[in-house]
Amino acid sequence: MSDYNLAQLNIGVKMPRQLTTSIEQQANLERNNRDTKEGTLNSPDTDKIFGGSIPKLYEEYLVPLIFEPYAADLAQRLASRPLARVLEIAAGTGVVTRKLASVLPEDVIIIATDLNQSMLDTASGVGTKRPVEWRQADAMQLPFEDSVFDAVVCQFGVMFFPDKSKAFSEARRVLKPGGVFMFNVWDRIEENEFAHTVTQALEVLFPNDPPRFMARTPHGYCDLATIEQDLKHGGFLSSAHISTIAARSKATSPLIPAIAYCQGTPLRNEIEARDKSRLAEATDIAAKAIADRFGPGAVDGKIQAHIVAVEC
Repeated sequence: MSDYNLAQLNIGVKMPRQLTTSIEQQANLERNNRDTKEGTLNSPDTDKIFGGSIPKLYEEYLVPLIFEPYAADLAQRLASRPLARVLEIAAGTGVVTRKLASVLPEDVIIIATDLNQSMLDTASGVGTKRPVEWRQADAMQLPFEDSVFDAVVCQFGVMFFPDKSKAFSEARRVLKPGGVFMFNVWDRIEENEFAHTVTQALEVLFPNDPPRFMARTPHGYCDLATIEQDLKHGGFLSSAHISTIAARSKATSPLIPAIAYCQGTPLRNEIEARDKSRLAEATDIAAKAIADRFGPGAVDGKIQAHIVAVEC
């Protein structure tokens, strides 16, 4: 076992309870939904399951690690527009929602939705500067009337939609004429150094069947031509404005990004599906790989994403 054993390492960071708690439901689903094309336990059906302790670890570790700068960016872009009603889809634990509630005028109605109620429960528990409406909803079948929102925003969620064009058509349907659909997606995994390092490290632990969640889903929808085509198929006739922004992902220890990715995302489902007893070992190996590449103390890695805006 490496120097980054979870049971031994003390990095001065508050460690969550039951760090290696198994997620029985997700593991069982993972076993029962084998991806026949790949012939492995990598299943897109479980990529969107954020249950068990994942929401808490996601909020505590992943949000400050990679989501904060892009959430601020989206909120500032929307703040410059005249708005009365804003819908957020795939809101997760509410990092963008909190930014919107801080920068938009108080008379702007904000409704934040997510497919996973557990994520919304965490979001509402963290709270916002002012009241917002939290609502469980499927982005591919939104429970709202036509033409009722001035903006629809989504942070790093469209990659999880099974039918992107269908979800885009729903966003367009609920937008008013002249409204804007704004979202961001991660660039390819090679441009996102911690995610890439963790994915490569787990190939060593599971050489015959490496978990591919990070490459397949969060970083699997980065081709700009495909995004533009899906928007057109979703009914957006105007050209999308797309910008690519690099930022830095920083943590006080290699263990923090290791926990964030291995235990605070559905990558955990894939690890536990292979062997429930090896989650701590997988996290330890990921931390060691990050330390080998970025150093044993504070770490700093590149992240990069595309920001997309299209008007009705």
